[in-house]
Amino acid sequence: MRKKVEFPSNGLTLSGALELPETPVRCYALFAHCFTCGKDVAAASRISRALNDDGIAVLRFDFTGLGNSDGDFSNTNFSSNIQDLLAACEFLRRDYQAPALLIGHSLGGAAVLAMAAQVPEATAVVTIGAPHQAEHVIHNFSASLDTIREQGEAEVSLAGRSFRIKRQFIEDLESYQSGGIGKLSKALLVMHAPGDDTVSIREAEKIYLEARHPKSFISLDDADHLLTRKADSDYVARSIAGWASRYLPEPEAPTAVVLDKGQVRVEELNHRFTQRVHTDDHHWQADEPRSVGGDDTGPDPYEHLLAALGTCTAMTLRMYASHKQIPLEHVEVELEHGRDHVEDCADCEEGGGKLEVIDRSITLRGELTPEQRERLLQITDRCPVHRTLHGELAVYSRLVE
Repeated sequence: MRKKVEFPSNGLTLSGALELPETPVRCYALFAHCFTCGKDVAAASRISRALNDDGIAVLRFDFTGLGNSDGDFSNTNFSSNIQDLLAACEFLRRDYQAPALLIGHSLGGAAVLAMAAQVPEATAVVTIGAPHQAEHVIHNFSASLDTIREQGEAEVSLAGRSFRIKRQFIEDLESYQSGGIGKLSKALLVMHAPGDDTVSIREAEKIYLEARHPKSFISLDDADHLLTRKADSDYVARSIAGWASRYLPEPEAPTAVVLDKGQVRVEELNHRFTQRVHTDDHHWQADEPRSVGGDDTGPDPYEHLLAALGTCTAMTLRMYASHKQIPLEHVEVELEHGRDHVEDCADCEEGGGKLEVIDRSITLRGELTPEQRERLLQITDRCPVHRTLHGELAVYSRLVE
């Protein structure tokens, strides 16, 4: 499930996408995309969603000046990319959980290697087609390099799009000294395609040789640099999940829920709005819509209430029609909850002149006489849930140790 998020970095607002698994979150990961790409590049989207299958929530975002994020790309540099990544980590740390896994694609891999030491919670780092040094990216606009140095900036074409590159960007890349790879005290996985014609496989070799153990290398065979084929993205995601399982928190074992028939248990799933609902043999989720701060992973409480009345109505009609041998072929019930202002409600002063209303529309299909249709309409009010809602219902609450 994808959730749009925003967070601040250097006084600007960055736009992100948080991919959340349907199952309980095992840990969070941060994905840094390739140079001039955006958070919605195919490889980043596919890898993030595939990692969800292993309970890994993934945040990816547009760096400053790219995609839906604020700022001017021409004023950014490698150092500002690192600051954006650290801001993303702080956002996860504050609102969710600090990332245990850092993933970087191409120049994003170099950025992840550069900032990983500043994320103490991260236990595993993955690079995909990454250069050993950040300045490697300069070769993408080497034809304009003299112009940039002499005139201070130049328009360059990268992946079919035009970008303004300033001298400060070049100087920042050239002045940046890595040196952190050999001191990285985290598990490292280097992934690279031998035939990558954007970043040579020799760059992966340099990273691997400089890194300390535990370290691993996985060849991506004939994949291209951007992992444009879905099969390659899926392979990368499965490989990351399998490799990282040794270094990430163990998945939570499902809580054994023992309930008697008729009992329901509700427990928080993300400590906001998402709830896990259990009965003796079933479980599902309840949530609130995104418009009020939920993740919309399940029906809201009132939708559950309407569903209870609607299902009970249809079941009651079916049982009655079967018992009376009425040729009822199909039942459809639509319900809507609202509030009507009424002048004559008994508790106007206390209730503000509002009456809770459920509008129930019933469609009956079959060769039914007018008398049968009218009788079935009367039977709807005998539905047990209908009677419960209209009866004098008392709810008793108590704390359990």
